[in-house]
Amino acid sequence: MADPVGQVARAAAQRLAAPNDLDLATDVEAALHARETTTRPDQYLDPISLGALIVSVASLAWTVYSDLRKQTPTPHRDVITRHVRIRLDRAETPQPALSPADRDRYIDITIEETLNAIQDPASDQD
Repeated sequence: MADPVGQVARAAAQRLAAPNDLDLATDVEAALHARETTTRPDQYLDPISLGALIVSVASLAWTVYSDLRKQTPTPHRDVITRHVRIRLDRAETPQPALSPADRDRYIDITIEETLNAIQDPASDQD
């Protein structure tokens, strides 16, 4: 898979966007573009951008999955989610102003899309 984080971020944005709302998809594309040009892809690119949050979670979830896979062939979703949330909470950069429920929803859907991409037989996990 050429860019699993991009695939995951786009799928999550598609699920999270309100009907007739292209702003989230545009934010994700901008965050993906900025991610390609920055030297710190694990940091939020725009502290108020939901697109940057989605890309950050997608990147982090993919990394966490890859790290955990070294210990067990199929890491459990709850373990991946816990690792992602802990790392996000430790991040020193500001996060978008979201309610805790909305933040959890964005994280959960992005992780779900990450696992969907991993389970896709056409994807290359390594």
